[in-house]
Amino acid sequence: MLAAGKGTRMKADLAKVLFPIDGRPLIHFVLDAVEEAGFSRAVVIVGHQAELVRETLAGRDVEFALQAEQLGTGHAVLCAAPLLEGFTGDAAVLAGDAPLIRGATLRRMMERHRDARATVTVLTALLEDPSGYGRVLRDGPGGRVVAIVEDKDCSPEQKRIREINSSIYAFSYPFLAGALGRIDNRNRQGEYYLTDTVSLAFREGRPVEGIVVEDPAEVSGINTPEQLDRARTVMRERSHE
Repeated sequence: MLAAGKGTRMKADLAKVLFPIDGRPLIHFVLDAVEEAGFSRAVVIVGHQAELVRETLAGRDVEFALQAEQLGTGHAVLCAAPLLEGFTGDAAVLAGDAPLIRGATLRRMMERHRDARATVTVLTALLEDPSGYGRVLRDGPGGRVVAIVEDKDCSPEQKRIREINSSIYAFSYPFLAGALGRIDNRNRQGEYYLTDTVSLAFREGRPVEGIVVEDPAEVSGINTPEQLDRARTVMRERSHE
């Protein structure tokens, strides 16, 4: 789980995953979904305010990996590799700042990933306003996922694509472990993007699945105080379902 970010747009010096909804840090909601989905292990990748994140998760059954430098999502997952040495199964990568994800959705993603014998499965959503999100490129309407392009790297045509990357994935871990060492940082951010593993898998002829969630709110990341307020509203509405 990616939990190393600073959250600079939140207008407060606090690790983004620690901002609260009704008194609980965001990351707890994501870990609740992970537990509900039945994953056997949870590795949290920490960076900014690492010790505070560790303290917040004291008592939860998680392991920690440290991303000492913020060099991108691909680099973050690479920092967890020593903990996963010898692992040959399927692994999910989640964002620690997406508190509305449901355990049932994660279960369906993993089931689809395994049934399709996919190398990579990407959870996606269709948004009326996809600004700020990475766009999902397919080889035709409803076709195979061929790549994900970050918003800042999109061409004007790509910016019109409404299908966005949720930053939630399932991977065949042996592929992921090898792919992370083969991506580069030749992009506008100068970062190592986890999303580049998707196009790498496609170029090698490996099966890449894309699953569109029914409720886009589930994959909403928290980057601004306004998005945090919206997530609080959705969470409270759920409590009355």
